[in-house]
Amino acid sequence: MTAHEPKSRFFKANVKAALADANIQHAMRSTGPNFVGKRAKARDAMPEFDALRDRARDVKNHVLANLPLYLERYEAKVRDAGGHVHWCETPDQANRKVLEICRRVNAKKVNKGKTMVSEETGLNDFLSENGITPVETDLGEYIIQLRGETPSHIIAPAVHVTVPEIDKLFRDTHTHLPRDRDLTELSSMLAEARTILRQKYFEAEVGVTGANMLIAETGQSVIVTNEGNGDLSQSLPRVHIVLATLEKIVPTLDDAATVLRVLARSATGQEMSVYTTFSSGPRRAEDPDGPEEYHVILLDNGRSNMVGSEFEEMLRCIRCGACMNHCPVYQAVGGHAYGWVYPGPMGAVLTPSLIGVEEGGQLPNASTFCGRCEEVCPMRIPLPRMMRSWRAKEFEKRLTPTAARYGLGVWAFFAARPGLYRAATRAAMAVLGRLGRAKGGFAALPLAGGWTAHRDFPAPEGGTFMAQWAAKRGGR
Repeated sequence: MTAHEPKSRFFKANVKAALADANIQHAMRSTGPNFVGKRAKARDAMPEFDALRDRARDVKNHVLANLPLYLERYEAKVRDAGGHVHWCETPDQANRKVLEICRRVNAKKVNKGKTMVSEETGLNDFLSENGITPVETDLGEYIIQLRGETPSHIIAPAVHVTVPEIDKLFRDTHTHLPRDRDLTELSSMLAEARTILRQKYFEAEVGVTGANMLIAETGQSVIVTNEGNGDLSQSLPRVHIVLATLEKIVPTLDDAATVLRVLARSATGQEMSVYTTFSSGPRRAEDPDGPEEYHVILLDNGRSNMVGSEFEEMLRCIRCGACMNHCPVYQAVGGHAYGWVYPGPMGAVLTPSLIGVEEGGQLPNASTFCGRCEEVCPMRIPLPRMMRSWRAKEFEKRLTPTAARYGLGVWAFFAARPGLYRAATRAAMAVLGRLGRAKGGFAALPLAGGWTAHRDFPAPEGGTFMAQWAAKRGGR
């Protein structure tokens, strides 16, 4: 699956495949609790963490209310420093702008630091189709590029891949090395990947990175990594291209510092990522390194339509991954089941916002509404509320299954008539009580296969709550 070909409409089929995949299930069980525990420890170590979340939220709200102002200010600062800003409305426009820059400097190879926006545009496939070789330099991204896959997590793209699978992948791919070499230790795998990628840094004419933030006050782009690949991808090639979306703007350096303090703690439980790099344009005469050319491609791709809508708050997202780390649905099925770039609760809101409810409408239904995603979100994004909104829009467009629409219609009919509702629930309790006495009895219920195929429900205890409450109050 390529990133620019959404498969979100096949979510249910994707889920069945993920649940049946032993490797995915093992990987998710191994990694999920680790992220959760580290974030909790980092939060507890900082008493002012919730106050910082409020400040970070307010920063992004202010930006979204004044987005044209800060975008224009950022563009002016980049140009003052000798850089170039390119405005693109669609993924295709962004890809073609990257290709235009690459061809002008006769680039044959492009090194890429981590950028989710390039997954959104399908940049790797586009460059390959036009004779340019893209090389992912983030280790996780490198692994999934070799596997021909897309990321399954926004900060740990290869979280679904097991160590034995990586061992086999490296032996099958790095064929210039001895087949019987020792890769039993993780450190040996890391050393091998580092050696191979190190050489590729010196071969690329163009480096493409994403941006965690764009600072309007200074015209700088900010990228955070734990491997240093972002630094090498932008300082060694002749040309550095920043591929980012409009909402990454923050007003000042102080605002960027506020966001950074909640970002790493929410993502990986670190006080700060190992590398936090500020890029400010092409190399100046006194600089020891840096690119000769500096380009920023600002992509819209539906963001402008979200501003002022009921989904505007989703644009506060800083891509920390905390929501998916705490989501019981994501932890059960992994990221590929979501069928596009952004998985988990944030993807359940962002995907239909960007590609339409017709394509992404199944994703908001993949939620227990436990509220953990909103609870841990460093930007306090009301993800459950927005998922409910997308469910309502899906229903309004008659995209929900006929059985579900019929069931809701029947419920609405009875709910509007209290007497009938009480009579129906009493009858239902009697039927369920009889079915529950026999093991597997609930399997006979029509339209309930999804609930009963893999579990036995206990028989109902006594009457309905309303009946018990009425009896307790003496029939009043």
